[in-house]
Amino acid sequence: MRCSEAADAILAAAPRLGAVRLAAIDGPSGSGKSTFAAALCDELRSRGRETFLIPTDHFATWDDPVAWWPLLRDGVLEPLARGENGSYRRLDWTSGEPRPGALVTVPPPEVLVIEGVSSGRASIRPRLSFRYLIDEPGPATRLERAVTRDGESDRQNLVRWQAFERGWFAADRT
Repeated sequence: MRCSEAADAILAAAPRLGAVRLAAIDGPSGSGKSTFAAALCDELRSRGRETFLIPTDHFATWDDPVAWWPLLRDGVLEPLARGENGSYRRLDWTSGEPRPGALVTVPPPEVLVIEGVSSGRASIRPRLSFRYLIDEPGPATRLERAVTRDGESDRQNLVRWQAFERGWFAADRT
């Protein structure tokens, strides 16, 4: 799918998170989610649409790949559904270990894009205006892309992450 097609689909869909259209770009690590989501946001903004992007990397850690969801739901999604600002404290990885970072305020946009592993999870699907799963290329290529992105020192973490993802996607029926 091209970004222009995704933008058309999002804008044709009804808002399901209060007045916000919520879009999820989901899939395994190294599949190109971040690149696609950034281009999608650029496309929406070029059409004059107020768009906000939240990567799940702002929440997930090696030890907590998906259980952080209540932080996003309670801090951002529920306030936005009420027409209020949301907020969350993003993780700062600059030291190599996750620690609390900057507070991010999320005013209600026309489109909120959540990008990352588990962003299109079953529990949020009723609130999504759009969901896109990117699952290509194959696992070996995705691993090498992720290692190139994150560094050779994270290879074993990424191998464990890929194993977790397979189980998560099967259980969540992603």
